[in-house]
Amino acid sequence: MNMGKQIRLNAFDMNTAMHSAHGLWKHPASERHRYKDLRYWVELAQLLERGLFDALFLADVYGFYDVFRGNRDAALRDAVQVPVNDPSLIIPTMAYATEHLSFAVTIPTTYEPPYAHARRMSTLDHLTGGRVGWNIVTSFLPSAAKNFGLDQAVNHDRRYEVADEYMEVVYKLWEASWEEDAVVRDAVRGIYTDPSKVHEINHVGPYYNIPGPHLSEPSPQRTPVLYQAGTSAKGREFAAKHAECVFIDAHNYESLKFYVDDIRAKAASYGRKPEDVKVFMAINSIVGRTRAEAEEKFREYTALRSEDAPQVLYGGFSGIDLSTYDRSDSLSYFASDHGQAAVARFTTMSEKRMNVGEVIDEIVKIGGRSALLFGSAEEVADQMQAWVEKTGIDGFNLAHLVTPGSLKDIIDLVVPILQERGAYKTEYAKGTMREKLFGTGASRLPDRHPGAAFRRASAEKERSGT
Repeated sequence: MNMGKQIRLNAFDMNTAMHSAHGLWKHPASERHRYKDLRYWVELAQLLERGLFDALFLADVYGFYDVFRGNRDAALRDAVQVPVNDPSLIIPTMAYATEHLSFAVTIPTTYEPPYAHARRMSTLDHLTGGRVGWNIVTSFLPSAAKNFGLDQAVNHDRRYEVADEYMEVVYKLWEASWEEDAVVRDAVRGIYTDPSKVHEINHVGPYYNIPGPHLSEPSPQRTPVLYQAGTSAKGREFAAKHAECVFIDAHNYESLKFYVDDIRAKAASYGRKPEDVKVFMAINSIVGRTRAEAEEKFREYTALRSEDAPQVLYGGFSGIDLSTYDRSDSLSYFASDHGQAAVARFTTMSEKRMNVGEVIDEIVKIGGRSALLFGSAEEVADQMQAWVEKTGIDGFNLAHLVTPGSLKDIIDLVVPILQERGAYKTEYAKGTMREKLFGTGASRLPDRHPGAAFRRASAEKERSGT
């Protein structure tokens, strides 16, 4: 299968003992336990750069997955995203060890104050030379809410209302607070920064009152590349307004194409272009030199998988404790304050009505939450191209069952086939993360992006003297 559109690849990972390959921390080739070692991350970044990956996408979570059986024991036993460390702190070292690889980091709007967050992202953008993105999420775990001083998790839709104002604050800090030429470093006049070119933002809103100014001088991208990973109705609306890259879970062409088309159509309603939004699909992979080799790996991984861990994860994402149901029971959709897409997957978005036993069987399969690319390298390359061709996505966020082996298989076996077909780049484009995604000279948010309105408003106020 030959195709003109080039596929983009991110590695999907987390600064934790086990991300999403539950039970496979026991695999003898797994190096996941080295997640505390900076050399592990440097080696991973250099591997990804060898494979011409666009980015390392770092997930994160605040809190324990403790819905399943009403406690956190199963999460701890099977390393379900715990223990987990801060994802942002490993980025500068990986950037120093690479030249082109970009980094998307998950930081929630729910608990991280926007003023501190804006400085952290500007710092990362400076230190990486403009190779950083921010995955905007709203935190959903009740255990996190309690540890941040709240009685319970913030309501799902209200989280997005808070996030929308949060975005307004950070846009003002990144885009409007410091003029481009504020830092002059004039030793003769004794002026490092021209005070007249640094401005308060004076933001007053229902959730935030922040005078500013921003603490950091303008970074290469000013605003980091904006990722978003919500597929609920509120999440898609938020993504259409703000996101430049959207990260989606789906298990068939139809549901994925629905999300892709819906988000891009909504983006156009905000004055943006559909091509302003790149869409990445979550995927897992088992690749062999032959199909028989892939089948052998599948058997090997299945023998090590965990039965409880995927149910632990599903409980966190959905708010549903599957241990409280009989296998013959059916699930019904409800507007969960956890993740509404996780509830919809086996109810309104399911091709058939599934009982709880069938849901458990589905999520504990290897690949589980994500669709699975499986087979020989040629078959996996075909599958990648089919997903892109039939749904309009731009590429994949590749999780990995065995780290780093699963990624090495993609890089050594699949990437060369895609390159031969003209479906994968043979060298990196130059420039910042945003330029690599959207073209030379596109380091900053485009004028049609809602965040740019704050930049223009600031400039107009300056010119009019108000």
